[in-house]
Amino acid sequence: MLKPALTELRNADTINIDLMDSAQIVSLINQEDMKVALAVQKVLSDVAKAVDYIAEAFAKGGRLAYFGAGTSGRIGILDASECVPTFGAAPEMVQAFIAGGEKAIIHSVENAEDRADLAEEDVAKFAPTKNDVVVAISASGNPDYVVKVLQKAKELGAVTVAVSSNPEAKMQQFADVFINPIVGPEVVTGSSRMKSGTAQKMVLNMLTTAAMIRIGKTYENLMIDVSVSNQKLYDRACRIVADITKLDYQQAEEYLKASGLKVKVACVMARLKCSKDEALQKLEQQGGVLRRVIKQ
Repeated sequence: MLKPALTELRNADTINIDLMDSAQIVSLINQEDMKVALAVQKVLSDVAKAVDYIAEAFAKGGRLAYFGAGTSGRIGILDASECVPTFGAAPEMVQAFIAGGEKAIIHSVENAEDRADLAEEDVAKFAPTKNDVVVAISASGNPDYVVKVLQKAKELGAVTVAVSSNPEAKMQQFADVFINPIVGPEVVTGSSRMKSGTAQKMVLNMLTTAAMIRIGKTYENLMIDVSVSNQKLYDRACRIVADITKLDYQQAEEYLKASGLKVKVACVMARLKCSKDEALQKLEQQGGVLRRVIKQ
């Protein structure tokens, strides 16, 4: 019999959970969830190392790709999909693949995680190079899909990152960075969509958010590359321009319209009293980092 992964062990604190009422059950789940942030805190140096690699890749025009099966794959898809509206990133900049393909996003395809052939197909679709970063996500870190993903990506020269909750994860042997918050056994034995999934989401949020900040996708803590795609985001963009330029809302809106709904361009136009083309040129000269342009 195989030795069970840490994520498959029973949680001694929840043995009698089936005898509890609703209030007791959710209180116990909440207590277990509190352990997650502390577990992630212990691996922040590894997270930061991965962020450095990702930011460096982005700066060189490289890409980031997430690969996972089941819950882990869906969490990767969630994080990747949010980078476009949040940071104005091109869709190909952060990609995500799930074992079993699109069907597995909604419906469970449990045997997909054991298929190394699917990993090879997905890696081939992404076609990683030395300028890219590949992140494999798995609570146990043992399925053939994620192990093969990192092996192939490493062979092709990409930087490889493994995100797991098991110190004995097989995929760590192919990882340049191993991010492994130990969240302990799940409330319901083996249900890694819970604490392990929460830890994964926290880590992935940090990877993309921190890397995007590093390459100038924010000014202070403002979302200056936001994609203005609906009324809420239009209003947010106007308020951001007003905040940075110290103009009133109406003036900020005028600059935003003149910029083609580009917050950074609008801010440069307003602060430096220049045309849209001049603003674009100044941003390009400073690698798109608004703070450098305004400081100049």
